[in-house]
Order: sequence, then structure tokens, then C-alpha cells
Amino acid sequence: MIRRLLGKGKVKNVFVERQNPIPEGEDKLSSSLEETTGKLKEIFNGCSDVVFRAFSIGDVADALLVYIEGLVDAKQLEETILNPLMTSDYSLPSIPAKADIIRVLEKRWIAIGQVKRASSLRQIELEILKGFVILCVDGQSESILANVAGGNVRSVEQPSTENTVRGPRDSFTEILNTNTSLIRRKIRSSRLKIDGMTVGDITRTSIAIAYINGLVNERVLREIKARIQSIHTDELLESGNIEQFIEEKPFSPFPQFLATERPDYVVSALLQGQVAILTDGSPFVISAPMTFWGFLQAGEDYYERVVYANLIRMIRLLFSMIALLLPSLYVALTTFHQQMIPTNLLLSIAAAREGVPFPALVEALIMEITFEGLREAGVRLPKQVGQAVSIVGGLVVGQAAVQAGIVSAPMVIVVSLTGIASFTIPRYNFSLAFRILRFPLIILAGIFGLYGVSVGLLVILVHLCELKSFGVPYLFPMAPVNLKGLKDALFRAPIWTLYLRPQSVGQRSKGSGKD
Repeated sequence: MIRRLLGKGKVKNVFVERQNPIPEGEDKLSSSLEETTGKLKEIFNGCSDVVFRAFSIGDVADALLVYIEGLVDAKQLEETILNPLMTSDYSLPSIPAKADIIRVLEKRWIAIGQVKRASSLRQIELEILKGFVILCVDGQSESILANVAGGNVRSVEQPSTENTVRGPRDSFTEILNTNTSLIRRKIRSSRLKIDGMTVGDITRTSIAIAYINGLVNERVLREIKARIQSIHTDELLESGNIEQFIEEKPFSPFPQFLATERPDYVVSALLQGQVAILTDGSPFVISAPMTFWGFLQAGEDYYERVVYANLIRMIRLLFSMIALLLPSLYVALTTFHQQMIPTNLLLSIAAAREGVPFPALVEALIMEITFEGLREAGVRLPKQVGQAVSIVGGLVVGQAAVQAGIVSAPMVIVVSLTGIASFTIPRYNFSLAFRILRFPLIILAGIFGLYGVSVGLLVILVHLCELKSFGVPYLFPMAPVNLKGLKDALFRAPIWTLYLRPQSVGQRSKGSGKD
């Protein structure tokens, strides 16, 4: 059963008292253009970027355009609305009756693809904030909303955080419509459904829930929608905010959503029956349910031949274990279990540690914290100098620490190998879990030796067996064991044999379309 968060107070995050600028009973648009202008100016009082453009439609009626500067395409606005309405010769045959102005303008004169009517001030306010243009005509109790969204936006570029040797080079942007179009270009099927929602009482962030009808697990889809609808907060700025509101285990170090800026990863997740959540203003799309093994997979695993893909997966899994266990194993062996180290190696380690004033536990914590600090500094500094600082800083600090006798050379080697190993994990949020768990394992190793490391690993394994992502076991298909699912877990079978979707996520097979 999926544990619901509804009604448990875990999705409420209200920072300010909500105030509705539109009184009850005054939500309807007035047929008086002067009254409508006054209400809209009251709603957007103090908003200097909101433009009120009054003009006349020939000799027929006065009109008003309202839009936000910077959110609309000014050139398209002039060419498709202002120029046709202000320069055309309107006559009675074109507009037979004043009551038909809105209908005639919508069907004959507004040359924009996405046009709709609105008579509610709340709807008009929300659509203007999304980048729509509102056209009000004197004597009409309805208005026209035209989508001319544009302005300065970032173009589609290569992914900045998920590089690939082989595969598509496009990535998501901060514009929701652009992101949905990138998915539509790869899935040309009407079964791809995209449901829109608005979250955030002040930010009013637009989000989209994407899934493939007939493949998605309906129970998971309903649960995700229910949790998102139950979010009550004033601000929602990034997809990571949604992830924190609706995840099953918020205090688990392991992520339960895949966060990616690559459209091909999202498309692959949708084709497996998962649900994707797109957020306006964020280039990262999250998808669920996810499993432990899915975070260790990269795009090249499916774009390259099976022999190469399996070799890379083996190396990636090996180095993931090194990133988690190498420092703790070194501390445990050098502190409590010296008899397990070969004699020549033990003599070398002892000679290197002869002048070090700290025990192995303190030495490991010093170097690990220093390395994490250098890595964080490399991320925060400008791109041109960030890599140089992280690499040169690590070499200089490590060499200086060894020469000063603060740490030993073997410890520098162990920490360096651990840092390199952590970079082989494809998902940044998944590698964070290994970086976090590394420290308690080091402390357990320094206090109890290999017994402490074993207990720590047992606790982690129990947590992983208990953890679920929207009802899907985190270690599936290893626990519970699913023989068909093992074709794409630790190793990947030839791609022509992967004709079944995961039974715990998807609904039908890839080949025949049968359950």
C-alpha cells in the first residue's frame, strides 16, 4: 500500500496570510470598459511592468490590451493584434452587430493559434501572469485571451550536468512549453498525456504531469496528482520543491525521484510507465517511481553495444562500492585488523604514518571534509576557475599536508580514489547519498572496526529493503526477486530481448502490447 501524506500536515508551507484582491461577487467582467480598466489597475496596482494599451477598433468600439512587458513577444503582438485591429477598415458587413464583436474578432481578426475567451477576473489575472494578452472591448462582458508569450528566454542547449559520449545533445530549458515540446518531438503519440496544474498561492507556478495512457500505473498516477493538489505553499520555484513535498521518505539519504535535464531520459522513463513532473522555471524534470538500479544507469548503457554497456556497468558498480566503503575499510584495517594487511604493505603504511600525530579515524575525517570542501568550492566558483581550484587545491593541500606530517600519503591516496569513484555515479542526487553515508561508516570503523562497518552496511541494506518509491520496492527486481526484471538491473541483456516493461511500474509489454 502507498502511504498517503494527505491530511498529515506534511505538505503545508504557508508563509504569509493570503489576501484575495478580488472581493466575492465582483469576479465577473463588466461590460463597461472604464469599469474593467479600473478593476484591472486595482489588481495590478504597483506593477510598473503591466502595460495598459487603449486603442479603437476603427469606428466600432474602444478596446484595451493588457499584458506584462517582458513576458510577451512584442513583435508578434504588433503584427497579429494591434496592426490588424487598428489599421483595417471595419464596416457593418464585417461586424454586423455590436454584440458579435468578440466572436468576430476571435474568428476573423486575431491571427494567433491559441485564443480563448474569459469572463472571470481571477482567470484573466492568472493568464496575464502566464504571458497571455487580454483584449477587452467596450460593451462586452467577455474578453479574449491570446497566447503571445515570448520575451528573452534561454535557447535549447547541451546538458550542463549530464554529459554523454553518445546520444541526443538537447536539454530542457526554464520554459514549460519548450520542455513539453521536446518530449512531444520524441513521442509522437496521442497516448502521451500532459495535465497542467498551478501550485503556489503567490508564485502560481505552472507544472505539467506527463504520462503515457495505457502504460502508466493508474494508482501511482492518482497518488502523485493527489499529493501535488494537496500542496499548500506560497512559493514553488523549482522541481526540487515538489520532490520534497511529495516524497515518501523525506529523511532518507536516497532519492526517490529521478531529476534530469535530458529529454531522452524522461522519454525512456515515460515509456517504462513512469510519471514525469515538469515545472515552469526549472530545467530539471523529475520522474517516479524509481529504483536503486535505475540511478546507476546512464544513457550510453542503451545507445552502445551490449558488451561495452555491461563492462561500464560493472566498473560503475565497483567504483560505487569504493566510494562508499574504501575510507572506512582503510580506517578499520589500520586501526584494528592489521593482521589482514600483507606484511610489505603494512610496513609501508606504518612508515608513512610514523610522524602523523592523529589516529586513522581523525586523519580520514580531516581529509574527507577537506576534499568535500574543495569540491563544493569548485562548484560555487565561476566555471573558468572552478575546476582549476578543485584540482590544484587538492594537489597542493594534499602534498602540503603530507610534507607537514599532518596526514599520511596512503590516506591521501585513499581519499583521492574515493573522490574519483564518486564521480562515476551518473546521478548527482544519488551520489550525494554515498557521500553522506561515508562519514557514519568511517566513524563506526574507527570505533568498532570491521564489525562497525558490517553493522552500518546491514542498517543501510535494511533501509533499502524497506524503502519504496510510490509503492515500488526500491531494490526491485533484486528484492523482491523478479527474473524478467533482472535483464536490465546489474547487467543489460541484448536490447532485442528487452520487450517487457518493469512489472511493478508499467502496464504492458513493449512488443505485443499484452499484459
